[in-house]
Amino acid sequence: MKIAYKHLYEEVEEILFRYDPVGINFGENTDEYDPEVGTILPRLKEVCSEADVHGIVHEEFVRWFGASDAGAKDRQPYKDASREIWLAWLRFSRE
Repeated sequence: MKIAYKHLYEEVEEILFRYDPVGINFGENTDEYDPEVGTILPRLKEVCSEADVHGIVHEEFVRWFGASDAGAKDRQPYKDASREIWLAWLRFSRE
């Protein structure tokens, strides 16, 4: 996965770590969102908008953490992370 998506993998991992939607960023565990990145990236081929990315990101967090731990889709960390992931995807898909 890391090879196929090159720098996008690391960028999305950093975005999720920075916005920390489920509160697992303890400063030193920079690979904590690695599994989620691995399931989000392949789905980005389906997206046509930032809203699509937002839906995918939240769905994957619900899948990995459960609905109560993932929290509401409209929480700011999901919105902010999805915006940045969308922009990163646009850059990546133009390469």
